[in-house]
Amino acid sequence: MAFLGSAARRVASAVRPPLSPLCRLSSRAYSSEHTKEKNVPYEKTLKQEGGASSGPTKPLPRSADAVVIGGGSLGCQTIYHLAKMGMTNVVLLERDRLTAGTTWHTAGLLWQLRPSDVEVELLAHTRNVISKDLEEETGLHTGWIQNGGIFIASNKQRLDEYKRLMSLGKVYGIESHVLSPAETKDLYPLMNVDDLYGTLYVPTDGTMDPAGTCTTLTRAASARGATVIENCPVTGIQVRTDDLGVKKVKAVETAHGTIETPCVVNCAGVWATKLGEMAGVKVPLVAMHHAYVVTERIEGIQNMPNVRDHDASVYLRLQGDALSVGGYEHNPIFWDEVSLNTLGGQTVLITVFTKLCAFTNLFYSSRIENADLLFE
Repeated sequence: MAFLGSAARRVASAVRPPLSPLCRLSSRAYSSEHTKEKNVPYEKTLKQEGGASSGPTKPLPRSADAVVIGGGSLGCQTIYHLAKMGMTNVVLLERDRLTAGTTWHTAGLLWQLRPSDVEVELLAHTRNVISKDLEEETGLHTGWIQNGGIFIASNKQRLDEYKRLMSLGKVYGIESHVLSPAETKDLYPLMNVDDLYGTLYVPTDGTMDPAGTCTTLTRAASARGATVIENCPVTGIQVRTDDLGVKKVKAVETAHGTIETPCVVNCAGVWATKLGEMAGVKVPLVAMHHAYVVTERIEGIQNMPNVRDHDASVYLRLQGDALSVGGYEHNPIFWDEVSLNTLGGQTVLITVFTKLCAFTNLFYSSRIENADLLFE
């Protein structure tokens, strides 16, 4: 993949262990041509299911002030904040299990510094909720890990941008430091910094656990009176036209009953477009294929900060004593048609071994040593 080709130029191993016989491939050239569907060896990216068969986990109420559809990160955040604002008669409907769509394998990275002051404020609020508020409310740990974050600058322009971000951070009380390559090496000894101009380090950045975060969000929402119902796919949305000709939501239909409501919040992720069609609304979203790889154990990587390279669109996320490496293609493959009968619980991201070997060769010329790859 092109993004790992870029990562290869960002990460050079000090000691390269030998490749296994099955992965000894010649160096591979990556072109800048648009990705073609036929050249990508995905067998599938979402588990095909006929829907949940055990029935809803709770009885459906006859009515609600608002119905949130989708039990991923966005849906759980929404139901929590609605309940916290005092709306107790609210319902979240999840077609399978919480996080079963695409949330379960998200990176969960939280970088506090962004160019927009609105984003900085939202991220600061999110961090407070995940790292403090939820644990105080529920007594449960969300899985928040504060290991810090590093933005790497491979050119002067990017370093100047990071200096501006550091200034913005001071306004909002976010501790950050612009580090020289030598200081970066002291902080992250495994990183090759020969080609860097500097880095931006935010010690209070970190990683959220998707399952732990969503569990605590819904626990806190339920404690405030909200209702969370799993195994309950939505089959339709009733819409009425008032005396002024304005269309308004009337009810949400499921195979197990109908909930009358004047408000529906679409948090269905890759299914958001399909859900919008039920109400006659066009949702301008499209899903894309995404791949990531997970290394084997890397000695010395424990407690290291997460790393992001904006120029290469690549991130390195600490995952215990290993790394999860992902990025975004400049020419992505779009998932134009997502069936209502697909679930995301068993994502198969890379299914051909030769593709895995190609990733391995790229990663051995990358920034971290001893990074054998595994299927995830």
